[in-house]
Amino acid sequence: MSIKVAFIGAGSITFTRGLFRDILAVPELQDTRFAFTDISRRNLDMVTQLCQKDLRENRLPASLAATTDRRRALDGADYVISCVRIGGLEAFQSDIDIPLKYGVDQCVGDTLCAGGIMYGQRNIAAILDFCRDIRAVAANDVLFLNYANPMVMNTWAALQHGQVNTVGLCHGVIGRSPPDRRGHQTPGQRRPKPGHPKYVNVSPKTWTSSAPASTTRPGTSAPLPGEDWTARLPEGFANHPEYSQTEKVRVDILQRFGYYTTESNGHCSEYLAWYRKRPADIPKWIDMSSWINGETGGLPPGQQGRPALVPDRFSQMAQGEGRADHGRNRGTSTAATSSRRAKPGGSTAATSTWSTTAASPTCPTTRSSRCRAMWTATG
Repeated sequence: MSIKVAFIGAGSITFTRGLFRDILAVPELQDTRFAFTDISRRNLDMVTQLCQKDLRENRLPASLAATTDRRRALDGADYVISCVRIGGLEAFQSDIDIPLKYGVDQCVGDTLCAGGIMYGQRNIAAILDFCRDIRAVAANDVLFLNYANPMVMNTWAALQHGQVNTVGLCHGVIGRSPPDRRGHQTPGQRRPKPGHPKYVNVSPKTWTSSAPASTTRPGTSAPLPGEDWTARLPEGFANHPEYSQTEKVRVDILQRFGYYTTESNGHCSEYLAWYRKRPADIPKWIDMSSWINGETGGLPPGQQGRPALVPDRFSQMAQGEGRADHGRNRGTSTAATSSRRAKPGGSTAATSTWSTTAASPTCPTTRSSRCRAMWTATG
């Protein structure tokens, strides 16, 4: 019998469609019954249309229903996925601006520190509401998959107080593998092309503890014995023309502890607070060209509060011109990072998902005079 998967915050064009496609990529799950729910009917309808388009064009037997009635969506669900943005972008800006006023500089501010705590206070109440509905109408053995930050706070709340079996998921491990694999090249090393006897395919599966290099038997996918390249990572990254400038925090962690984190440079810089503790030190570690590298405030200038962004992307995707960038691809392309920064849709609070607000502050090395004034006052 087919399983039922419910999405809460399904108005998220990036996360919902990406996960929807991932599930359908498994042959045994192509008859899944999907149920989408969101408080924004507008965003919900757009994402639903895109996903129905995927089903039609691929001739898949899966079914999809959408509703703003959360309990109706959760009824009989075997799996519930949450990809919400509680409070929308307006609240997100407060999570950045208020701490920054007092000298606390954050990249994204949605996981820990002052911004993460503020975000958690909004999230936990909603998570407990979700769990109450899940216990009431979902399948007895339902699994709740939390895909929203603050990850630990949300998952902890659901497990300990929501009394629902819950797993917290993060796309960071998958999302950071493409640049990681390119960082292996050492100075003067010319990388052989696929098919060359010395071509090396680096596995991205175990980055946090080791970096195994493997080759495959000609004409097959069978692996040959490889070697652990972890010791070569510091040299490769230190001499890489791009990553030596944009990945300084991650490289420093690798050099000090011998472990390579799959989290982005920007998130790492706020998880380990000494990298952002003093204004004068931040430029030493952070490349301000992109949020993924650590730019203050995780939204790109000019895209804060743009109500047109979601329908623009919807129009492109509906015409087959856009890419359904999943969050795991963040940092690998402009489209992916922009959509991930904005986190469109998926709000579960009364606040509009796309709120028109003033631009979030950026570091004094970039564009915002308001931020420079704050830094002068607090530095």
